[in-house]
Amino acid sequence: MRVLVLLLMCLATPALARGEKTGDFDYYVLSLSWSPNWCALEGDARGAEQCDRDLGWSLHGLWPQYERGWPSYCPTTERKPSRRMTSLMADIMGSSGLAWHQWNKHGTCAGISAEEYYSQSRYAYEEVVRPAVLRRLDRTFQISAKVIEDAFLQSNPDLRPDMITITCKSGHIQEARICLTKGLVPRACGADVIRDCTATGALLEPVR
Repeated sequence: MRVLVLLLMCLATPALARGEKTGDFDYYVLSLSWSPNWCALEGDARGAEQCDRDLGWSLHGLWPQYERGWPSYCPTTERKPSRRMTSLMADIMGSSGLAWHQWNKHGTCAGISAEEYYSQSRYAYEEVVRPAVLRRLDRTFQISAKVIEDAFLQSNPDLRPDMITITCKSGHIQEARICLTKGLVPRACGADVIRDCTATGALLEPVR
């Protein structure tokens, strides 16, 4: 009897889709990670390949976004990226594994092929001027998240404060997230993205 009740409960519960419709999104978020901080917090303990590279602001991902919320793991008929494709992204992403993960979780929702997704990701990354002064740090600094944002704004005159947000994690500067149209032009971020870190003494590790 108990088995029958459980079976009826399962039949009465609708199946959940794994992801949303591919290509159905409003804009992109370009996420840049300060690699030395990620390595200090997580990567070194994992022996991550990324932490052996001379990276400052690395490409975390190019994320399809709704005005509120975001899609992920979208069903797609596009072919999965080859090992060659993912390995070619390691110079700016730190590892081929991250490139694969970003396609699987976010790229599948862009409505384009894996090759196009990586090409657009690289283009968006290279269009942003990463503040050179941060690469010249020779020791760990305590710094305001607003100083990091201002450095990006000064280096990229087309950006406005509502187009970029700086995030923190465990007392460290984590990421710079820049909002872009589907055509990869800077635009205002949605309300759930533009949540700046308010830390005035966040740590910033130097590039090794």
